[in-house]
Amino acid sequence: MNKVYRVKNHKKTPRIYNPITNIKGYFDNISTFGEKPMFVWKESGETKNMNYGEFVEMTKNLTLGVEEKFGKSAGVKIAILGESSPFWFASYLSIIASGNVAVPMDKELSPEAISDFFEFGEIKAVYYSSSFNEMIEGIADGHKTLTDRLPMDSSVSGTNVTSFDCLIKLGESCGREFDADADEERCCELLFTSGTTGTSKCVMLSQRNIFTTVSSCCESVDFSTDDAVMSILPLHHTYELTATYLAGTNYGMKVCINDSLRYILKNLKEFQPTAIVVVPLVINTMYKKILSEAKKGGKDKILPVATKIANALGYVGIDLSEKLFKDVREAFGGRLEKIVCGGAALSPELIPIFEAFGISIYEGYGITECSPLVAVSPYYARKPGSIGPAVNCCEVRIEGLETNDQGYLTGEIQVKGSNVMLGYMNNEEANAAAFTEDGWFRTGDVGYLDKDKYIHITGRMKSVIVLDNGKNVFPEEIEEYLAKIEYIAESVVVGREEGDGTKLVAVILPNYEKYPEMQEADLRAEIQKAITELNKKLPSFKQIHKLDFRKTDFERTTTKKIKRYLVK
Repeated sequence: MNKVYRVKNHKKTPRIYNPITNIKGYFDNISTFGEKPMFVWKESGETKNMNYGEFVEMTKNLTLGVEEKFGKSAGVKIAILGESSPFWFASYLSIIASGNVAVPMDKELSPEAISDFFEFGEIKAVYYSSSFNEMIEGIADGHKTLTDRLPMDSSVSGTNVTSFDCLIKLGESCGREFDADADEERCCELLFTSGTTGTSKCVMLSQRNIFTTVSSCCESVDFSTDDAVMSILPLHHTYELTATYLAGTNYGMKVCINDSLRYILKNLKEFQPTAIVVVPLVINTMYKKILSEAKKGGKDKILPVATKIANALGYVGIDLSEKLFKDVREAFGGRLEKIVCGGAALSPELIPIFEAFGISIYEGYGITECSPLVAVSPYYARKPGSIGPAVNCCEVRIEGLETNDQGYLTGEIQVKGSNVMLGYMNNEEANAAAFTEDGWFRTGDVGYLDKDKYIHITGRMKSVIVLDNGKNVFPEEIEEYLAKIEYIAESVVVGREEGDGTKLVAVILPNYEKYPEMQEADLRAEIQKAITELNKKLPSFKQIHKLDFRKTDFERTTTKKIKRYLVK
């Protein structure tokens, strides 16, 4: 039986927002906020501001410029690459509003991977920030599909280069009125799942997928137009893009953009947000900081007692968070009240602890193929350990035959609704595997629905490893790299809890047949040396942190495939 954590629930209040199903409705909504602050961000050490009216005017002209350059409703695939900024977000909106296809790219990918994805996705143009000027110039030279560069840096020039500012001027002078494409069924966004072009799939989303999910975010989370949310996760991450930027601004919230993970606490103090949308890694880091400061001040033994007292009193309506945890609250800006957490599993015991500080955590669950939201723990009826019921744009069912010790059917979590993708681009085999015969999307996650229809995740059917920072790692990709090391016969990459989070561990069978004369220690040393070199070429979240060696072959199926689930 799972431990039950008691937590205070908040009063249910009317959600004040206008539901939307396409980008036209989104622009209609944000156009009403006028001079209300929309963005605060850092640029070359200086704090910048932009209101809703300025952003809307800029983005409408940018959209017209894109239409002049590439055509209206032409379906041209245009990538976006860069750090989170109002200009990244405006680029994204301009592509969709012009009737073309937006392709957000992970800025941590190598130039080779980005080039391959451009070719795989048939990308014709790319918006990019100044830090990628050199990279994109190199990729564009002789590329098979990329023909146009759209730098956000107006100083960049050259053949087939049209800067962000030039597109705006093109739109201003075109003599046409802004009229956002409202086709809800067409593919308007492509998202690559993590991996190489060999292991990645290209998710196709429609306007209906994206904007009904935005409305579900607004309906499910205790946000309002008076809130200020700090953006921490990368903007290409569909969770951040949907929950923080699209849903947050659809509410009329102010978005404060954090410029580096190193400066989260500094920016929390400066921006003083009321809300953040994060992965568990950020919450764990915040809690470690609280414990560290408590220890420095000699309050580490008092903290757990004060937390229990505050929780008990809060449960009966007495709020002592301001008095008992003034220092903690000030460390996070003094106004932080709400945290939406998703992307990976959160330790449920942290929810009542943060509630004692006066900060409510609401867990969510999603997957890229569902745009990405599937479920959110309601602010008025939370259950720590569950990610809540399905949001109002979809249904969830459990496909399984086993019953757990609580009497609930346990099996694969499957989804049907307006948030479910159009499919994978040019991948009939993957599409066939992703959907059941009666049209439900197979998430690959295992869990159960309790008596209140709350979802509880208990495991995964897929091999994908979800790290604490929300990054997905496909072990097959890492295993492809390991297979090229001559000293390794076979390997299986797994995720293990190692102290401060989930780490990648390579379970390796050395190539004893090829090197029968080599001493065991020497063979392992060569493998370690090769993997050290491999790690230098991989993004930090894909690096192997530990090696486990075995002397016998892996257990296999009758078709000679390794039984991955037996490798722990």
